Amino acid sequence: MRCPFCNQDNTRVVDSRPVEESNAIRRRRMCDGCGKRFTTYEKIDTIPLIVIKKDQNREQYDRQKIEAGVLRACHKRPIAVQQIKELVDSVETEIFNMEEREIPSTVIGELVMNRLKDLDAVAYVRFASIYREFKDVNTFMDELKKMLK
Repeated sequence: MRCPFCNQDNTRVVDSRPVEESNAIRRRRMCDGCGKRFTTYEKIDTIPLIVIKKDQNREQYDRQKIEAGVLRACHKRPIAVQQIKELVDSVETEIFNMEEREIPSTVIGELVMNRLKDLDAVAYVRFASIYREFKDVNTFMDELKKMLK
């Protein structure tokens, strides 16, 4: 790290601590050349993830969209907020572990449905009915029969 005062490369970390409310680290540094101190912030640089929608439009990944969909599916169900958070965390971890720059929304939807199926059958059917766009009762019944197998 270069010193902002004398532009030398010889600086050392004097103190480090995490920054509240973000994934950053605050570092107090001291220049070996001029002796002055300064602060730097380090943050992990993540690859932006693009979601390919069903209509082939692309948009930036937004965790809140997954949370909103799962919350709607779990509305008035005996599911703790912590369970929903863990479900979304596990989906997000799997998405980022794929190390892809673009991911189809269908993949995300399937990951969510697989986890909802294990969490709560009613929430699963609610999510699937919107996600799979059931057009009539027969399609809905087919999905229910798949669950019973």
